[in-house]
Amino acid sequence: MAMALSLGEGGGSRLRRQLESGGFAAAEYVKQLSQQSDGDRDLQEHRQRIQALSEETAQSLKRNVYQNYRQFIETAREISYLESEMYQLSHILTEQKGIMEAITQALLLQADRDDPALGARRAAAADPFLPLSAKEAAASEEGRQRTLTTLLEKVEGCRDLLPESPGKYLVYNGDLLEYDADHMAQIQRVHAFLMNDCLLVATALPNRRGAYRYDALYPLDGLAVVNVKDNPPMKDMFKLLMFPESRIFQAENAKIKKEWLEVLEETKRNRALSEKRRLEQEALPQPAPTPPESTNPFEEDEEEDEEPPAEEEMVDLSLEWIQELPEDLDVCIAQRDFEGAVDLLDKLNEYLGDKPVSQPVKELRAKVDERVRQLTDVLVFELSPDRSLRGGPRATRRAVSQLIRLGQSTKACELFLKNRAAAVRTAIRQLRIEGATLLYIHKLCHVFFTSLLETAKEFETDFAGNNGCYSAFVVWARSSMRMFVDAFSKQVFDSKESLSTAAECVKVAKEHCKQLSEIGLDLTFIIHALLVKDIKGALQSYKDIIIEATKHRNSEEMWRRMNLMTPEALGKLREEMRSCGVGNFDQYTGDDCWVNLSYTVVAFTKQTMAFLEEALKLYFPELHMVLLESLVEIILVAVQHVDYSLRCEQDPEKKAFIRQNASFLYETVLPVVEKRFEEGVGKPAKQLQDLRNASRLMRINPESTTSVV
Repeated sequence: MAMALSLGEGGGSRLRRQLESGGFAAAEYVKQLSQQSDGDRDLQEHRQRIQALSEETAQSLKRNVYQNYRQFIETAREISYLESEMYQLSHILTEQKGIMEAITQALLLQADRDDPALGARRAAAADPFLPLSAKEAAASEEGRQRTLTTLLEKVEGCRDLLPESPGKYLVYNGDLLEYDADHMAQIQRVHAFLMNDCLLVATALPNRRGAYRYDALYPLDGLAVVNVKDNPPMKDMFKLLMFPESRIFQAENAKIKKEWLEVLEETKRNRALSEKRRLEQEALPQPAPTPPESTNPFEEDEEEDEEPPAEEEMVDLSLEWIQELPEDLDVCIAQRDFEGAVDLLDKLNEYLGDKPVSQPVKELRAKVDERVRQLTDVLVFELSPDRSLRGGPRATRRAVSQLIRLGQSTKACELFLKNRAAAVRTAIRQLRIEGATLLYIHKLCHVFFTSLLETAKEFETDFAGNNGCYSAFVVWARSSMRMFVDAFSKQVFDSKESLSTAAECVKVAKEHCKQLSEIGLDLTFIIHALLVKDIKGALQSYKDIIIEATKHRNSEEMWRRMNLMTPEALGKLREEMRSCGVGNFDQYTGDDCWVNLSYTVVAFTKQTMAFLEEALKLYFPELHMVLLESLVEIILVAVQHVDYSLRCEQDPEKKAFIRQNASFLYETVLPVVEKRFEEGVGKPAKQLQDLRNASRLMRINPESTTSVV
């Protein structure tokens, strides 16, 4: 066997080499093989060897593909690591460049203080990208402001948004083309004005040359500039990032694009340096000014009476974490670290809680408030119904809790409830409408009331300390219940289901509604109020059906005894009457499966009791009179027919039989209806008692022509 195996392996190797050879011809190979084979068996064995070789080759290919795939993944991971390291290296080099330029700027400023004339000459040629008029007036603050005022007069709608201040001046301006960030389609032509603390973007007016309309204003503190790599025909572009939006602009040529990038970075750097220097100067203790000598002889007495004013406490804002707070907030918002952002805000509020409100504190508050608005917008978007509704109510806890910490409890409550309403609506729409109505109602009630219960528990957890929000939840629960009832009624009542099916469906809804009582929420009265109209319509519709059926049977009444033919049928009728509450039915049965009652009276009894049982399942106080009036109308149809037949019948034997049916109707059926109604409702029905008492006249004087009404 070992020899055969080795021969097989050797033959397989030769066969593989033969098939892999460059000059292999399949037709010649098959022809030669057919000539050399001794019979069918040799061909079958050779076929098996080729098949085994094919499977081995396929397995080898799979292994090679898998190995190459793993190497590709590892290579991609290494490239990602390398890209991250290159980005970090670029960031470090940029920071080093900024530090070196800051040191150079500080040395130049120190030299300017030592030699004002040299500083004035340097300021005149400080920025090669300034407009010519600004270069000529660079040594003069008034010249800069005059240039800014002249240019801004051409921009409509920015006078109130950009108030003049002594330190504001124009740095650079020029025309740009704006492109859509997603589709890279040209949007409009704009003119950008770069000031030393902000960037103004204005759109060109079509019919006025050199005139513009205000579009947007971006503070340099929250502005980031990104170079866009040229990808013809899209070239000479750069991107401005202002959280949460971004805009792409195209310069006229590469030189102007380079000028824009350099002047934006330089202006941002100068702005940061001046802001830092101003905060450091304000943090230093200021010596009290020496008051001028007064020649008023009475001033000494006044000064003795006046108490010296309390010195304003200086707030130390030079701490590193305070200086970096706006940037740290931007990072937290970008990384979706909402808890970290709110923790930083709480830390700042705690630090400034007992400090006086000075001008530097107001400016810091303004910067922080802008970040708070951005954080609030992001949290609001997290709770919007446009986001994914998966995960249930707990998925919203993170955003809700942070909004509450930011003092936005009312907005958090509103957004949470809107989110849950959309989730409930989506869950109901996704339910498949089954053929069996009761099965669909079971699913509908399970989905809706489970969602309502989970929402209530999550609401109680998130808003435990905000009692004012609970009224909003009750209003939301009512509107959600209305949405549920719309779907419920459309399937149960609009489709004209039987009264028994409708009763079972309403019973299921009530049972699920009682689950909410475990959290102290009782919505039973709401579901009653919303269903009362549909249930009234169902009761009246079924009442009309019974009345029509009874009238039809009355028209064909022959006043004959029932013959059920078999003992089984008689036993079944006894069981049906017992379930209807008629316990003395045996006294109306005779020999050989005969029943001493009319078919009309028996059918009326079963139909009336079935109607009463189903109606009691639907009963609540608002339906009391509707149910009672329906019962009276149904009973009157049978009573009036028996009364009329008794007065009109001339045959003594039939008259006795009619009197026996009347006795069963008044003395057995009506008391059972009255008793069952009282048990189901909890109080007796005077109308039913009056109807039964009115029958005494007929029993005492059967020849009377008075009819029961």
